[in-house]
Amino acid sequence: MTGTHETFIRKTIELAEQAMERSNEPFGALLVCDGEILLTAESTRFTEHDVTRHAELNLVSMASQELSPETLARSILYSSSEPCAMCAAAIYWAGIPTLVYGWSAEKVAEINGSTFCLPSREVFARGKRPTEVIGPILEDEALKTHQKHWNART
Repeated sequence: MTGTHETFIRKTIELAEQAMERSNEPFGALLVCDGEILLTAESTRFTEHDVTRHAELNLVSMASQELSPETLARSILYSSSEPCAMCAAAIYWAGIPTLVYGWSAEKVAEINGSTFCLPSREVFARGKRPTEVIGPILEDEALKTHQKHWNART
């Protein structure tokens, strides 16, 4: 399954690059069920003037409106970087059982100067329903887009 994970993580990196091209932060996410991409999303924080418009939250919001709970329960959410606590909680509440991410929350905080870093595994550990977390995967590739973005902002 690792090869498949890498394919989907590379697609999230492409989505993150698209977000950056649209003047947003470089985060991308997609939802896969039975090997098929159902939905994709990217960060729209700046273009929507809303600090909660992270790629994962955008994706979970769409997914919970458009897909059945049964489909969500069989899905995998892929993210270019480890979701923040807000997004991890949304993944949990949507009933998505598996998260695969490109690079870790700790590295995200190191690069962008975040003052709040709570790894997704810690968020999911508080829930009564298990959520599998796989990552980091292709961390160096995922990091390149972020380095470009955050270096340009400083």
